[in-house]
Amino acid sequence: MASAEPGSEDAAEAEEAVYEAMPCDRTELSQRLAVEELIATEASYVHNIQLCVCDIRAHLQKKQLPELDLEGLFSNTDDILHVSRRFLKALEATAGQGQEQLHSISTLFQEFKEEMEAVYKIYCASYDHALQLVESYRREPRLQEEILDTLNATVPHTGASDLSFFLVMPVQRVTKYPLLLGKILENTPSSASAHSALQAAARAMAQVNANINEYKRRREVATKYNKAEHLTLRDRLARLNTHSIAKKTTRLSRLLMHEAGIVAKTEDKEYDDLEEKFQCVASSVATLKENVASYLGHFEAFLLPAPHRCDLQVDEGPALQHRRLSELLRGTVFPEFKRRVDRLVWQPLCSLSDTLEGPQQLVKKRLDKLLDYEEIQERKSELGSVSYEEEAAMNTYLAINDLLVAELPQFNRVAVQLLGQILRSFSALQLDLAAQVLHHAEKELEQLPHGHMPLPSFWKVVEDTLQQSGAQLRAFCQAFDTVTPSPGTEPLTPAEERKVLSLVSKHGPDKLYQVTSNISGSRDLDLTLLRGQIVALLQSADTKGNTGRWLVDAGGPRGFVPAAKLRPYSPAQVQQPGMDLLTLDSGTERRRHSYQFPEAPRPQVATFTPTFQVVAGFSFAARSPQEVTLQAGQPVLVLEPHDKKGSTEWSLVEVNGQRGYVPSSYLVTVPVREPAGWSLPV
Repeated sequence: MASAEPGSEDAAEAEEAVYEAMPCDRTELSQRLAVEELIATEASYVHNIQLCVCDIRAHLQKKQLPELDLEGLFSNTDDILHVSRRFLKALEATAGQGQEQLHSISTLFQEFKEEMEAVYKIYCASYDHALQLVESYRREPRLQEEILDTLNATVPHTGASDLSFFLVMPVQRVTKYPLLLGKILENTPSSASAHSALQAAARAMAQVNANINEYKRRREVATKYNKAEHLTLRDRLARLNTHSIAKKTTRLSRLLMHEAGIVAKTEDKEYDDLEEKFQCVASSVATLKENVASYLGHFEAFLLPAPHRCDLQVDEGPALQHRRLSELLRGTVFPEFKRRVDRLVWQPLCSLSDTLEGPQQLVKKRLDKLLDYEEIQERKSELGSVSYEEEAAMNTYLAINDLLVAELPQFNRVAVQLLGQILRSFSALQLDLAAQVLHHAEKELEQLPHGHMPLPSFWKVVEDTLQQSGAQLRAFCQAFDTVTPSPGTEPLTPAEERKVLSLVSKHGPDKLYQVTSNISGSRDLDLTLLRGQIVALLQSADTKGNTGRWLVDAGGPRGFVPAAKLRPYSPAQVQQPGMDLLTLDSGTERRRHSYQFPEAPRPQVATFTPTFQVVAGFSFAARSPQEVTLQAGQPVLVLEPHDKKGSTEWSLVEVNGQRGYVPSSYLVTVPVREPAGWSLPV
């Protein structure tokens, strides 16, 4: 028995050693299988994405179905395929590295995490939209039939019934990376050197998924608010309720407190700088779009046919050469230039302007949410807690703000690059146009009498010709002025006289103008007026500084009219004998009344009625011997526009041979109605 005991102990120890070694081998086997699963599934995934991009999408593109939104369906699968191919190649290169393979795999995930996050977050954010497209195509029998035909022709072995079978793969793959790394980590002893590296890789991919989810949430918030709504007044009124009115009132009061300095405004210098640059880009795009639209409008008018030129009997000489060159340019060069400007400048500019609408709407909404955020933050600091809805409102502001801070830099950069490219294209088109015009003009210039003249001599001839033509034009204008009668004033109707009375009281007599011919308003804020109407000048230029359009008051409506169709309102002067001119002196020595007539009669002189006369605007009853009674509309003669003490509140007047004081505010100045006519110069 003693000799048998050592043998039995050795057998037990050997058996125990085998059982102790089996878990280690099983762990290594599971670890190796997990690594092989990572590499094998990555290879299968890359193969399927390649089928999706190179076969399915290419086959659908060949069908040329305008109803299919291929960009919305496949999003940025090209970028995902590019990153996944490189990642797979690096994974396959780790095979055969032994114990270092786990370190290499961990390092690969750390190196590719930023690229993976960049491409997968864009795809995942647009995945819901792609599913909506698939669902809409499923309701269209013809489109669904075309899609099934493509799947059967390209990937019959997969048995896919619609595109969602492939579209979901990138979403599933990026969420599976942390699980695959976790499975490898479970079968790696904590004492192994690669354990900490695998932990870091698993945490990195989990963070990538968290960042993708946060980005998707921000995009959903942005999608809700960045659509520019064009609502009618009825729709806006329908949206009003107690809650919305209270919310808008709170925002307005908060904004006013910001402006008044009562409460401090939340400062975010990074965002403020980005928004300032964005607003500068948006303003530049809007200004350029307006200028290009005006340019194309003028160019379109320039290209319109001019029949009067064809009526000129021009058979030879420089005028004929100019006409031939003009017809050539109008028929070929200029239309082609206009088409190129429309394609290379106008259309990209309109697209850029449309692209700016979403961020502009989001910037406006951020300000509203910032006001809500500050209000809720104050309440939270006072009460210690807020409701679920208020917490959601705070998170909405943070999501919008983070999204703008993250994406505005890239958006600004791309917008500036595109704007610069548009300007460069426009400049290049202008240079090309000048070169073509010069090329066609050189042939005609060679045939002109001055074609080979030195440049200084040519400019001397031009200057002399212009001076001679200018002298002829001035002589013609002078001769025309001497024989053309000056226009008289159009007669006024009683209603027009009442309107003139109102205009004089509002603006004064020196601001009145009369319309010389009918005016038909063709633009916004333009007035339509008839010949002879009286208007008051408000501003001698429009909002853009154009002095050819004046802002006038037509006795009710206000708007712009051509300045060339207005003339100062001045009735024809008529000689009135037997009336002396009354001179009013405003000095202190003349403040006393002088009722004496001149001692000796003065010789009668030719006098003229004033353009305006003073009438009583209101009735007034005298209350003392120094005052005089007035009837509304009664003509009066102002002797002194002040009383004895110099106060302008009372005026000395003469009415029906009686003199006395009346309130100055009861007197109004109205134009004298005179017959219209042409007066020949004396």
